[in-house]
This record gives sequence, structure tokens and C-alpha cells, in this order.
Amino acid sequence: MAFSGRVPVRKLGPGGPEVPVFALGSWNIWDRIDADERRALIARAVEVGAACFDVAYYNMGPHAEASRTDLLFGEAIHDLGLARSDYLLCGKLWLWEYPRTGFAAQMDESLERIGRAGAAPGSFDTVVVGDFMGDIDVAQVVRDVQAEIDRGSFASWGVNNWPAESLRLALDTASAEGLTPPSFAQLKYGLVRRSMAEGEFYGRWFGDGALALQASDAFEGGILVGKLAPNRKIGADVGGIRERIVAAYPRVAEIAESFGATPAQLGLAFCLANPATANVLFGASSVRQLDDNLGALDLLEREGGERIRAATAELWLDRDVRADGVWAP
Repeated sequence: MAFSGRVPVRKLGPGGPEVPVFALGSWNIWDRIDADERRALIARAVEVGAACFDVAYYNMGPHAEASRTDLLFGEAIHDLGLARSDYLLCGKLWLWEYPRTGFAAQMDESLERIGRAGAAPGSFDTVVVGDFMGDIDVAQVVRDVQAEIDRGSFASWGVNNWPAESLRLALDTASAEGLTPPSFAQLKYGLVRRSMAEGEFYGRWFGDGALALQASDAFEGGILVGKLAPNRKIGADVGGIRERIVAAYPRVAEIAESFGATPAQLGLAFCLANPATANVLFGASSVRQLDDNLGALDLLEREGGERIRAATAELWLDRDVRADGVWAP
């Protein structure tokens, strides 16, 4: 039966907006499907109340791909005639060339590209400040983020897979200087990767309400929905456990079947069973996939989070991977 309700909303952290529990990501998504499918997928997301889109210009560091995904998203928004109030927009700030390439220039370019076809979003609702390697002046990052908030580029912000010590410094800087703290963390989280989100560092911030969790890469680039040998670039294999993840897929499918669900529905219901999760970011590339994902809401309501977590406990494969976000053996 097709989903006919509205996707529920949760707060994206103490300073963030209310967001639908499902959000659509842009990394190599909009440029992998044709224009009709793009429009249909976005229209369906609006229809069910899941119109929260993570959209970025992928042009730096390991993501220097010159992707057109943000341009194509903007075209679809324009073609559909959507008003700015019809959707939420989450942008990205990259640290790979920071501070040589500052945040104001990044925001201006990103918004200009999305609006090039005429959609003119004006600003983001929130942004994710990306991951980084090596040393960086975290306190200055917080100050520069505040400058963009004051400029009206966005109203709140979060971090993507930051080392825990760096996030602690960001929170302390914001508190000491009266600046806007990050309100959420976008982390790899799902059936097989739980250590960082549920560990002693981030888990504490989630538990005391300082941050909300935005779960990403829950399907491990499609592996956990049956695409065992992805032929496209997918997220980093933190801890070197991907072969074990591939080997675990038959068990994922078996558990999902025991619940009368699909693997995608099981994975999403697991994420939403964690009260820290504000929403789950996924890369659906068709209306059919989005509709299947929406079935996770019925699964969670029908079976309950405790039962789903108990049934999937054996799938936690990154127990030995560092929980502090330092990607090292």
C-alpha cells in the first residue's frame, strides 16, 4: 500500500529547524537520473512532507568532481514552480581549502548555482560544515560560521564526522564567545556502523540534548539494500570493514523478511529508533525507492524500536572502530 500520510518531523538539535525524519541527499544523485525522474522524485517528497534536501557544490578535496547535481536540483525546483516555503535546504561548507577559500565565497557560489535556473533559494535553512584532515583553527571556524549566520546565509549549522575533540572545542568556543553552537552532527550511522553515534563521545552530547543526529550513509552506498558491488563512488570505509558488511547483507535481508519489510525499511527504522536521530539522509534516485523507504515508518510503528534493535544487534560491525571520530586503525 502506498504511503498516504505525512512524514513526521523532529527538531534538528536545540538551535535547528523542525525537519522531516527523512531527507534527500544530493551527492551524485540528481545527475544519475533524468529530468522527468528528478521532478517526480522532488514532487513526491513535497507531497509526503519529506522535502528536506541536502544540496552542495562538490568541488573541493576528495569531492572535487565538478558535479552538476546542484545545478540539476535547482532546475527541477524551478520547473516544478515550488515556492521557497515548500522545501528545506541544507547546504555544505567545505574545509578542504579553508581558510584560503572562505565561507562567504562558498555560500555565494553555492546559492548562485542552485538558483541559476531561476529558483533563487536566497539562503539555506541550515548547513553542514564538512570533515577535514590535519590541523585546523576550530575556534576561527566557529567565528566564520557566525559571520555567515549574521549575513543571512543560513540560521543554524552542524558538523560532518568531526573528531570529538574538535567538536568539543567548537562547543566551548561558542559558549565562551556567545556564538551560535552547532546543533547537529551528520554521522555515518546505521545497522552496521554505530560506534561513533552511540559511543561515549557523541553519545553523551546526543543524550544530554546538546546535539541531534543526522544519520547518513545508512545503506553503505547501496550495499545494505542489495547492491553488493557498487559501480560508483561511495563513502569512505572507516575501519576497513566493508568486506564484512557485504558478507552481512544476506542476514540483513533475512531479518527484514522476518518483519515483512525490505532491507531499506529495516535500515531506516533502525536509525529512527534512536531518539537522538532527527532525520536520516539518503540518496533515493526514484519515486519507487522513496516510496519503499517511507514504509520504514509503518515498520517502526508496528514493531517498535526496542524489538528492531534487539533483532539487529548482531549486525553491529564497527565495535572496534574508534568512537571519537579519529579515522585511524
